[in-house]
Amino acid sequence: MLDQLRNLIAQLRFRGMEAALDAEIVRAERGSVPAVDLLYRMLLEEAASKRERSLAYRLQEAHMPWNWSLESFPFERQPGVDKRQIQTLAGLDFLRRSDNVLLVGPPGILRQACVNGYRGRFYNAQALLDELYASLADRSSLQLLKRLSRFQLLVLDELSYLTLKSEQIDMFFRLIDQRYLRTSTIITTNLDTPAWYDLFQKKPLVDALLDRLQHHCVTIRINGPSLRSRASEVSAPNRLRRRTAAAKPTSSHVNGPASPKPHRPRK
Repeated sequence: MLDQLRNLIAQLRFRGMEAALDAEIVRAERGSVPAVDLLYRMLLEEAASKRERSLAYRLQEAHMPWNWSLESFPFERQPGVDKRQIQTLAGLDFLRRSDNVLLVGPPGILRQACVNGYRGRFYNAQALLDELYASLADRSSLQLLKRLSRFQLLVLDELSYLTLKSEQIDMFFRLIDQRYLRTSTIITTNLDTPAWYDLFQKKPLVDALLDRLQHHCVTIRINGPSLRSRASEVSAPNRLRRRTAAAKPTSSHVNGPASPKPHRPRK
């Protein structure tokens, strides 16, 4: 019967139960554990295993290039950042409201979202715009936009001095428009929003883009040293060891006044 139980658990892919089965059987035999208690403990193991696998999948799907977390955010090196505001964002209420965030240097919020069960994706802004442009050639743009719009959190890093074609700009607007009021987007940039008009070269489109981004938006300006330079400083000794052995805020919702750019209702 035990072999049949093992085979059934394997067929059902109950990996948590499979890993805990032998130890729980021995424990039950030695302690005369009631069947209901044994079943409950096995189901607890399976539930924990499913949570771990789900988290691992979300982190893999997110494609985060750094292991940043809120615990590792260098608040002492970023005196212009309101720690309470970042911690409030980490509560992820902005995701439940489908709010957006504009900031320079993402402080681990994508990882926090994945840990709490949200699906997210990190993109370098130029890479995303190039992927959007390439989708026009093979006519897969509708599928790509649909897939990107399903992510509960989309992080676009380094929206600054990009090489852009007119089609990329149009596709980027379509993406933001599809996510508007449905899901949350974090954009990191070293360009304040007035400079976006020079970047995108389409004033009516930038007006519409900013309307959607800044409606229900938290804006954080980080004026301290680059977080990437800090990441390099931390990872350099690790790389050396491996070689030797053989990686002031403003907000419309949180602790601050509303964004200075007024919201124009959508037509």
